Amino acid sequence: MNSDGTFLDEVQIKKLINIADKGTFTYSNVDGIVPPMHNNSWLKKHIAEILKLKIVDKKKISSRKFKVVVDAVNSSGSHIVPDLLEQLGCKVIRLYCDGTGIFPHTPEPLPQNLTGLANAVVKNKADLGISVDPDADRLVLITETGEPFSEENTITTAVRHVLRKSKTKNATVNLSTTRAVDDIAKELGGEVFRSAVGEINVVKEMMKNGSVIGGEGSGGVIFPASHYGRDSLAGIVLILGELAQSGLSLSNYKKSIPQYHIAKAKIENVKNPDQVLKKIKKLNEKNRDLIKSWSNDGLKLDFKDFWVHMRKSNTEPIIRVITEARTQEEAEKIQKSFLNQVKSLI
Repeated sequence: MNSDGTFLDEVQIKKLINIADKGTFTYSNVDGIVPPMHNNSWLKKHIAEILKLKIVDKKKISSRKFKVVVDAVNSSGSHIVPDLLEQLGCKVIRLYCDGTGIFPHTPEPLPQNLTGLANAVVKNKADLGISVDPDADRLVLITETGEPFSEENTITTAVRHVLRKSKTKNATVNLSTTRAVDDIAKELGGEVFRSAVGEINVVKEMMKNGSVIGGEGSGGVIFPASHYGRDSLAGIVLILGELAQSGLSLSNYKKSIPQYHIAKAKIENVKNPDQVLKKIKKLNEKNRDLIKSWSNDGLKLDFKDFWVHMRKSNTEPIIRVITEARTQEEAEKIQKSFLNQVKSLI
């Protein structure tokens, strides 16, 4: 990270690598080496700072007496997430929170990896389940019925809560994030800005346009009133605040969010991905339903009833194709159409 607490951008990373490659370092004398420090007080300090945020209505959240099951995959969020919830008046059931760093299941918070959490929520008659990834910067929820809330709905709900309470109505998400964010911002008189995929790209765009909330559809919430970085704790207080204000169960609240479905795929062995994407753009630019296109991160085409985002990999000769539509069937149908377009140009 750099001096302002954000990730290094592409230019800064190249500069750092260049310095490392030169190897012209001045090494400290062995007597001047500082030993490792272990200071758990920073967990308490971060919780305190989160709870002091103006947007956090601790009394209202506490009044709901939420029962929450937490799956922190025995990693970074094992203590800080339950501690925050307890200070918000929640009854916490710790599922995988021993802090050993030994993952009890595949750690990425996707539905197929959260069946244990879903079962625990139903078994304990909890109001919701909370899952965080190993470094606790992604937040995914399970409803009281044991169904996935959807990682896309994490940022959507956070955006709704912040824009509802803020005079400034700007939000920033990446190009692959659900259109539901735009729908909700429009309802609240707000505007959504889009960045290239990647936390630092979202942060830079937020700083540029003065967004009061931002993030990514992978469950990452960035709330600059706290700090410019993805943080599950910020996401938790925003979502519990929204849920407390609504008076709804999580499953019923989900029904209030515009529903879209996403399909993801990739095409391998693409020799000239940039040229392929340019040709795809040309093929579709005269389509009357095309609303807008972006070329700052591969190619995104925003149509009236759906969108498609095609990105090349920086490490492999592949193109990723992401589509979103009102139904899963439609999203997959559109995806197949664009996959065929790409294949015809390889």
